[in-house]
Amino acid sequence: MVFNTETYVEKFMTLLELSVSEAVAAIDAGQITSEELVKAYIKQINTYEESVGAWQHFDEEQALAQAREADLLRKSGAQTGPLQGIPIGIKDIFDTKDYPTEDGTVIHKGRTPAYDAGAVEFLRKAGAIVMGKTVTTEYAYFSPGKTKNPLDPTRTPGGSSSGSAAAVAANMVPLALGTQTNGSVIRPASFCGVVGYKPTTGLISRHRSLLQSLHLDHVGIFARNVGDAALMAESLMQYDPRDPAMKTRMAPNILKLIKEGPLVPPRLAFVKTPAWDQADGDVHDGFTELVNFLGDAVEEIDLTHLLEDVYQWHKIIMEADIAKNFKADYVRSKEAMSPVLCELIERGNSYLAVDYNEAVEHIKALNDAMDEIMSEYDAILTPATTGEAPVGLEATGSPIFCTPWTFCGMPSITLPLLQGSNSMPIGVQLVSEKGDDARLLRTADWLNKLVISQ
Repeated sequence: MVFNTETYVEKFMTLLELSVSEAVAAIDAGQITSEELVKAYIKQINTYEESVGAWQHFDEEQALAQAREADLLRKSGAQTGPLQGIPIGIKDIFDTKDYPTEDGTVIHKGRTPAYDAGAVEFLRKAGAIVMGKTVTTEYAYFSPGKTKNPLDPTRTPGGSSSGSAAAVAANMVPLALGTQTNGSVIRPASFCGVVGYKPTTGLISRHRSLLQSLHLDHVGIFARNVGDAALMAESLMQYDPRDPAMKTRMAPNILKLIKEGPLVPPRLAFVKTPAWDQADGDVHDGFTELVNFLGDAVEEIDLTHLLEDVYQWHKIIMEADIAKNFKADYVRSKEAMSPVLCELIERGNSYLAVDYNEAVEHIKALNDAMDEIMSEYDAILTPATTGEAPVGLEATGSPIFCTPWTFCGMPSITLPLLQGSNSMPIGVQLVSEKGDDARLLRTADWLNKLVISQ
């Protein structure tokens, strides 16, 4: 939905229709209050939460208290942040000092941290209102929580960031925080029809979030449009020495690049990946149509020789790391874990050190090869998922189209540009060179506008 920023406070415009940047501008100008905005989203939560189940912990009065404090801060003339007064959802694997953090498992039920996770700290400093904690799968792995897909409650919302994706899709919050170790941002965003963005490894702090794998864990963002995702990303991309993957570097000026737009039309590489035969007919037909529409802007390239072993490398690293990091809970409370998680931990314990170390070495080797390829393209064009959100709530769908890019730590984003035969969304994934997040989001914004304009 496109808005004229000069007239966005006209009577016909509801608060829920405002983009994040528009809402921030309206609050800053005194045309609306954070309390009014939060109340609008609370009404949406109260209307749809029973059928969607996006929230693990939500406290209406706590959200309103934060909003009133934000309004008082603005009225005092104090400097406010880029997300001042904006409601957000936090995946329930990030520590929060004012809400329990239970990691999707009964083993951690009632766990109440004393401190915020690094990402939550930065969001609060930016002025965001933490509305509550969104549902995650068990230990952010496989076994689903209570969340249903807002577009069709018989279908999965994806995982593991199921509640965050569903909350944004149901317009319960305009922004939400998630994580991805395989496909846990891109997949649920695709299934729920929202924008999902996974940045380059080490751009957003993972301090005091549930640790699965130091090599593979990423913090991600759910939003309704690319600009909102970029605004949240800029607030989060701050150096945090408490996360060993982070390095001191200049944060990308994403919003500025998006507003400027590409100087020349971007060049895209269409990559089917070795998983192409696992995609259904809707994906095949949709990408054939999209590639034909893009014409000379896209070129198909075959990366099978580079990517065919990445799934096994990723599996070894992820499962061995989870076995190590979840060992204490497994030893103490195995009976409270799902069979599928116990099986993963047991496989993880069986890998040889030499196989693990070789898999880790392939991360740099594959990135070196991808850097050379990406010097010719602005982004890779590839599916986000194998198709529409599957019917049934017992599983969360396949992450196979996300695996190579998560393994490399390359930035990726999914846009809800395609529709399947059951009128459910299918995401179009764009991937850029590691560290080139600003160009990725600029390209995503360009593609989104190009497709929607037709």
